[in-house]
Amino acid sequence: MGRYVIRRLLQMIPVFFGATLLIFLMVNVMGDPIAGLCGDRQCDPATAAQLEKEFGLDKPVWQQYLTYMGNVFTGDFGTAFNGQEVTELMANAFPVTIRLTIVAIFFEIVIGISLGVLTGLKRGHPVDTTVLLLTLIVISIPTFVTGLILQLLLGVEWGWIKPAVSSDAPINELIVPGLVLASVSLAYVTRLTRTSIAENKRADYVRTATAKGLPRHRVITRHLLRNSLIPVVTFIGTDVGALMGGAIVTERIFNIHGVGYQLYQGILRQNTQTVVGFVTVLVLVFLVANLLVDLLYAVLDPRIRYA
Repeated sequence: MGRYVIRRLLQMIPVFFGATLLIFLMVNVMGDPIAGLCGDRQCDPATAAQLEKEFGLDKPVWQQYLTYMGNVFTGDFGTAFNGQEVTELMANAFPVTIRLTIVAIFFEIVIGISLGVLTGLKRGHPVDTTVLLLTLIVISIPTFVTGLILQLLLGVEWGWIKPAVSSDAPINELIVPGLVLASVSLAYVTRLTRTSIAENKRADYVRTATAKGLPRHRVITRHLLRNSLIPVVTFIGTDVGALMGGAIVTERIFNIHGVGYQLYQGILRQNTQTVVGFVTVLVLVFLVANLLVDLLYAVLDPRIRYA
């Protein structure tokens, strides 16, 4: 196990540099950050040259990338164009988005897996057809439509929630936004769990456990569910980073000042330091989540061993 972890950590190094290089190139080549600084009016040549020198934009792109990565390893993610440190923006934004992601993952695990197990055990029954139809509807509706409808009904019409989340973003105010954020993934988790349960239900080890006279709940939880959760854990693990990075729409609807909000502001104002800094951290989140998922395989299935 130790050797496997070390090997995976070494493999993460080129992936990290490759991903951050692509992000850096796309952000710097596809936009003009100086134009974002000057707003609607075009910068005069002298001001543009001064700003380029101040932010190091007058150097070649490869040199800018090497300088940026060197600063990252010292904990310096640069300064936003408004003069605020990017690390300060991260310190305010990531705790909010992490809480929102935890709420979303909770809904995926509790509701998605529960519905998946129920429909997988009752494949072909009316409850199975109903859940499949509902999940198909959820997948078909864009997140911004779901968010706006719930905000209008629960927040404006019925007054059950606050239409906009307060600045400190407590957990109780993140329940509905978390459900909106998790809605599509929750539907996929339900369908994936259902398919895995239905396939493994016919496996020999399940029939053997049943023939031994084991209680039904033990056969389901100890034998059937553990082996069926491997593809589900893979999806949820990779979905952690996707939820954190893809929360732009949800955070905009509910006025949540998290990672998605900062990324939106950075893209809108062509603030390259903010966008590259936040996405660099999200790359690390993806890599760590994938490593943890691989290690969980051995917990769920004792037959899996890492050399």
